[in-house]
Amino acid sequence: QVQLVESGGGLVQPGGSLRLSCAASGFTFSSYAMSWYRRAPGKEREWVATITNSGVTTTYADSVKGRFTISRDNAKKTVYLQMTSLKPEDTAVYYCNARGVHFDSWGQGTQVTVSS
Repeated sequence: QVQLVESGGGLVQPGGSLRLSCAASGFTFSSYAMSWYRRAPGKEREWVATITNSGVTTTYADSVKGRFTISRDNAKKTVYLQMTSLKPEDTAVYYCNARGVHFDSWGQGTQVTVSS
């Protein structure tokens, strides 16, 4: 079955950086686009970024454009989210997502807290 496991979250000061990872299994990773979403306390889930299966094309929410970078390593079946210039409003649980014709899978999430 499809499994996604996020890691790399933590507590960071404003202006700091973190790199999230999402290890995938149970499907042909290199055939699917991958996305990151986040859910802040009391808010709806928000799309953050998407990368195509080849990694050639990436798209970002306006709120993170220029600060976050999504990338992937198809050999390692892992997608990454490099976050820089972090702001308190980036505090959220971050989830990776894989979506195909027959599945729409989510990881358990990793907490990112931006606070001084």
